[in-house]
Amino acid sequence: MGEEPVLLTHRDGGALTLTLNRPHRRNAIDGELWEALRAAFVDARHDASVRAVVLAGAPGAFCAGADLGSQPDGHPLVTMHRVNEVALALHELSVPTVAKVDGVAVGAGWNLALGCDLVVATPQARFSQIFARRGLSLDFGGSWLLPRLVGMQQAKRLALLAEMVSAEEARDLGLVTWLVGADEVDAFVDDLAARLAAGPPIALAETKALLESGSSSTMREALTAEARAQTINRGTDAPAALRAFVDRVEPEFTGTWVVDGTNARRDP
Repeated sequence: MGEEPVLLTHRDGGALTLTLNRPHRRNAIDGELWEALRAAFVDARHDASVRAVVLAGAPGAFCAGADLGSQPDGHPLVTMHRVNEVALALHELSVPTVAKVDGVAVGAGWNLALGCDLVVATPQARFSQIFARRGLSLDFGGSWLLPRLVGMQQAKRLALLAEMVSAEEARDLGLVTWLVGADEVDAFVDDLAARLAAGPPIALAETKALLESGSSSTMREALTAEARAQTINRGTDAPAALRAFVDRVEPEFTGTWVVDGTNARRDP
């Protein structure tokens, strides 16, 4: 039998789980895994049946960052452009994303987790912006993510000192959404992913976009974007949600555009 793929995929309804599968290297990412992640993110973006994405690591670690022992041939800048494509592909996913972190998440591995919308960690998780210890500066979006998540001063502390941070401290800094025991984390994340996948896909995508753009827009721009998003929602899942509310039942969200144009204004 051949070797297992470096990226495992599992579907449970609308939830897609991607598991980094290089346990012998603590799931450090080599060229093959970078490409597998990029392709998986792009495929998920164009697959309407994917409603939530979970990122995990094979048992023992979440991700030890880039595999510095397997540097590809060619100019380093070309390599970094390929890494950046993965970061952008993750960032541009419109569906909710969840990182399930058990064990170490360092360097690009931590920023892979921080690039997700939500982070669930076990008490055994440990984190580090380890780049400075390797004579490197931040990558995989760390310079953009950290100041937005923890403020500039804490971002500089984490980046310049490259200290190992416990799961509890990461939660206190706002870098972990939930801290869940190792024996409960799989069930917790499965339930979380199912609830996200059952949500209104277009409305959740619009909400993600609004929050991402809100930090760099004016109040007037944010309100305009909110009005546009609500108009889209009112032609998608909002009518079904209202009917379900009136009927006192749980809504079923499909993300389908329900305006058929029959009420559109006609010229005389």
